[in-house]
Amino acid sequence: MPADFVPKTIDLIRFLPEIILTVTGTLLMVLDAFAGRRWSGVYGNFSLLALAGSLAAAVYAFGVPGPAFSGMLMNDGFATFFRVLVIAVGILVVLASFRYLHREGVETGEYHALILFSVVGQCVMVTANELIMIFIGLEISSIATYILAGYLREDRRGNEASLKYFLLGSFATAFLLYGIAWIYGLTGSTNLAAIRGVLSSRDLAPSGMLVGFSAALMFVGLGFKVSGAPFQIWAPDVYQGAPAPVTAFMSAGPKAAAFAVFLRIFMTAFEPVGAGWEPLVWLSALLSMTIGNFAALTQSNIKRLLAYSSIAHAGYVMVALAARSETGTAAAMFYLAAYALMNVGAFAAVAHLAGKGERFVSIDDFAGLAVVQPATAALLAIFLLSLIGVPLTGGFFGKFYIFKAALQSNLLWLTMLGLLNSAVAAYYYLRILVMMYMREPGEAASVAEPLSIGMKTALVLPALGTLFLGIFPSAVLNFASKSAALIR
Repeated sequence: MPADFVPKTIDLIRFLPEIILTVTGTLLMVLDAFAGRRWSGVYGNFSLLALAGSLAAAVYAFGVPGPAFSGMLMNDGFATFFRVLVIAVGILVVLASFRYLHREGVETGEYHALILFSVVGQCVMVTANELIMIFIGLEISSIATYILAGYLREDRRGNEASLKYFLLGSFATAFLLYGIAWIYGLTGSTNLAAIRGVLSSRDLAPSGMLVGFSAALMFVGLGFKVSGAPFQIWAPDVYQGAPAPVTAFMSAGPKAAAFAVFLRIFMTAFEPVGAGWEPLVWLSALLSMTIGNFAALTQSNIKRLLAYSSIAHAGYVMVALAARSETGTAAAMFYLAAYALMNVGAFAAVAHLAGKGERFVSIDDFAGLAVVQPATAALLAIFLLSLIGVPLTGGFFGKFYIFKAALQSNLLWLTMLGLLNSAVAAYYYLRILVMMYMREPGEAASVAEPLSIGMKTALVLPALGTLFLGIFPSAVLNFASKSAALIR
């Protein structure tokens, strides 16, 4: 065997999850072109198999950690954590999509291929060790998600959501790319470790003002992707207009991947100038929590309410980022895992109850759900309680670790304001619980279909995961803590 063959083989193993997803996505596009609706029931099964295979490949690749493709990608614990997370989100969304797509009459291979391609982009983002690779992964994920947002072509709300998401997303990406170009001009490299080396050097470090300008440009691009204030204005309209399973996907997978990039860039490349960007993150965290929670108080549409809730939760994760510590990084990782489970579960329940054409998406439409479908109401209640941060749920320990990391970094005021915001958030989540358990059943609950096997799985698995993270948090937190140390 040639000496240079082994590194290439290892590179392929470290990139195996993305290879599986890309090949399957391409195959689905070809099958859809030739078979069309005749194979509509098979496409989802193909995508599930590919996602399960890529999940196994991600775990296997963790056994051979290290850089791949000349250091452009890094296969470490941090990458594995987020790889597993975004692939798991993809699996849950596909499961939640079976009944929905059949009900809307739009089940095609294109939908599942776009899900796979978006997950590929997210996997590239979380493994990227180089700014150009981050940009490529971001674009792969974003373009697929733009299309998914408007997948119901006859729905004007979906068309509007897709167009808004595309135009504002492209604008934000331009900021990110300009920031990458700027830092390349200042340091002569797009490699994160090399950039950190230059910024840490007394002799080579460029002007702090110019570096800060570059960091600010990248912050704008990434702030949009995580729907952090003041770049959150797109989220409510896009979440409301997109198909409910796609909204579940957007709120969890791309957001987790974008935060992984946030952590990689600002905790490695820009860590030497952390004192400069910390106030920016501090302010964005406070604005995100405040705007998201107070705007959610007035919402009657549950998808818009969860959209504003998503903005608020982005603020909580930014609190951990502002802590600028390994403890904060581990807390952010744990919280993103808990948030992905409870948010995908909540949106899956909305997708189930919304009915054809998503007629029933008002909070009032959930009246009496506990009488008609007690199991669905109980599962949704678990997700809502976790979003509040009630003990024995993943949301509780997620917030606990985030605020603990903030206190350890002397962010006292941000912690206090974050806790007050959590109290505000409890009101609008409890409104839904009151509607389900203390009101007479309405039309929506009465005509709701029984849970399909796929939807049952998409609700039960996140609920079990949410409870597991609330009862045995150390199992995930210990891995996150070890992985957080690897990115420093």
